[in-house]
Amino acid sequence: MKKINLKNILIACCIGLFSLSACNDLDQVPTDRFTDETFWLSTDNSELVVNMAYSQMYKSEKMWQDESLSDNMFDGRSNTAERVIRNGLADPSLGRFADEWKWAYEGIKTCHAYLDNVERVPDMDASLKEKRKAEIRFIRAYLFFRMTNFYGDVPFFTKDLTIAESRTISRTPRVQVIEFIHKELDEIMPLLPKRDNLSKDDNGRITKGAACALQARAYLYDSDWAKVEEYCNKLINVQGEYGTYGLFSSYPDMFLQDNEYNTEVILDYAYVPSVKTWQEMYDMAPLSAGARLNAKAPTQSLVDNYITLNGKKITEDPDYNVNNPYVNRDPRLSATVVYHGFQWTNTDGTKRTIYIKPGSNDNKVDMYVSSSANTTSTGYYVKKYFDPKAEADLKSALNIIMFRYADVLLMYAEAKLEQGALTSAVWDNTIKLIRKRAGFTDSAALDYPSAASTDALREIVRNERRSELALEGLRYYDIKRWKAGTKYLNGYVFGAKFASNNTENIRLDNRQFVESRDYLWAVPLSQIDLNPNLKPNNPGYAN
Repeated sequence: MKKINLKNILIACCIGLFSLSACNDLDQVPTDRFTDETFWLSTDNSELVVNMAYSQMYKSEKMWQDESLSDNMFDGRSNTAERVIRNGLADPSLGRFADEWKWAYEGIKTCHAYLDNVERVPDMDASLKEKRKAEIRFIRAYLFFRMTNFYGDVPFFTKDLTIAESRTISRTPRVQVIEFIHKELDEIMPLLPKRDNLSKDDNGRITKGAACALQARAYLYDSDWAKVEEYCNKLINVQGEYGTYGLFSSYPDMFLQDNEYNTEVILDYAYVPSVKTWQEMYDMAPLSAGARLNAKAPTQSLVDNYITLNGKKITEDPDYNVNNPYVNRDPRLSATVVYHGFQWTNTDGTKRTIYIKPGSNDNKVDMYVSSSANTTSTGYYVKKYFDPKAEADLKSALNIIMFRYADVLLMYAEAKLEQGALTSAVWDNTIKLIRKRAGFTDSAALDYPSAASTDALREIVRNERRSELALEGLRYYDIKRWKAGTKYLNGYVFGAKFASNNTENIRLDNRQFVESRDYLWAVPLSQIDLNPNLKPNNPGYAN
């Protein structure tokens, strides 16, 4: 919803009143403020709760934090919680574990408050009520899904709990929570509108297509390939029922304010100029573009993932130029990462060169100095999601995409591959389409690699996901579901080849990934202190 009601500011106060009840019949209902007795007498008030639930579903901060958990990004300037996790040093007292838990259950509480009370709203249009209930059920399912991905077994309930109840509940097996999520999504799909039927004012609301995409992603994370294929097929081939979607014409332009709510976007998290903005790019973009410093930077591993224009990995292409490594590469590289020699477009349309390699130019503002300096720690800056219309201090109103059609195509291709059915026809309607949109023209990059083995095809599909969806918050979850933590999240993090007189890559943290521990987070110690029934903790973490 690309709009915001300033009454949202009041809703947190209103929600706090829901748990209050009268002490006796002589208590008087206040007339100068909302109480639990009066709040639900208005459809407008109930809409405020829906808006609040939307705001608690996701946000830019979550996306960038999730990227820092992966091999795509490095938090170089401070010892963030994500850096502690990746270096294998986290314990149940880590604040990030507690913050994520608290944030998700606050959102779930809002959903339950709505579902427990919306029937009390008099004269509410019945169709609107059913639609809003379906939206709230989606948000609740999404939050429980996120929780199971981090913690595995989690406290699960479908009504608002009292404080006393919350301190006695135990953890429900993850498989049962996932079963509930699948059931919920199937039930709400018929109750939600298609994107084609949304009014402009309703842009950004949860649709039938969004529920279908979340269903596919939930099955993807459990490697239920037949179900992934089934739900992706609905979005690809049954668009009359689930909504019209397609690849947007330009990959870099898809991430601009002017092109929000395009046909590729299935669901995004909305921001509003000057009213509701995000500012993480202030610490990720080139300093010469207005950034304050560099706190997060893309890794060399991510840069190396982008193939050459003829479809080869850089280690396999005889024409790859180690002295000029950024030419003749997948065009999505320059849409995602700022590298030395990058042609930056200013807000007025003029171009200039970004100099990062030490000693390459007198203008040193963006140059690599050391991993602890204010400039980039890896030799790279972030380009994707940079907003040319950003306000002062790079405050951005650019929406954050949660689900998009290219991801559906990639899920479908992976599902067909894992079922032994990634044919040339499937390739042409998924990977080839995505690469053509990216800007590939060489048939060697576009045509189905018929000579490739299943293992080689699997690597191609997985690498394609990384290049297409880089810096969109999905890489960490891919690594988890592939059970590839040791492969991607263990060992040194590297930056560009600026160290030791440009003869070796910048060497950064030596990350540690323990297979028996690090696919799940610890249940927060603060929660166990409140509720011992949450024990035992996940493997590898003391209670």
